[in-house]
Amino acid sequence: MPSPKMKRRPSKGLDGYLDLVGQFPLRPIRSEKKLDRAIAMINSLLDRDRLSPAEADYLDVLGDLVERYEVKHHPIPDVSDGEMLRFLIDQKDTTQAEVARATAIRESRISEVLSGKRKLTRTQITQLASYFRVSPAVFLPAQAVDGSAATEQ
Repeated sequence: MPSPKMKRRPSKGLDGYLDLVGQFPLRPIRSEKKLDRAIAMINSLLDRDRLSPAEADYLDVLGDLVERYEVKHHPIPDVSDGEMLRFLIDQKDTTQAEVARATAIRESRISEVLSGKRKLTRTQITQLASYFRVSPAVFLPAQAVDGSAATEQ
């Protein structure tokens, strides 16, 4: 057992991690300047051909810190049913008529959703999610998905 006065050398697996922490400590991000520095550090790591397990761990934690800051200070607004449906139709390079046939949703209803005159029902969301092979959550407001609506008032 080493004496308390002896300095313990970190294990080899942590060397790269501790170097990164020395360059940019893993602390909550509280300003745009720190956010920019964190993103620059993330980009420098992503530009590498291969990351060690320690570097991958550092990148994972730093990414979480950036996400926490951005969710609070740069929230992405929800999109409407029509905007999401238009996006999915465009991405699949399909037509309203093809979507209607494949999902058994009337083409007139799809048109009304796209124009913002109607919202999708739960059944329609399920049918569309299956057709486009996405989670039904893409059609739901973020508050409904993460439960934050219940805690905010």
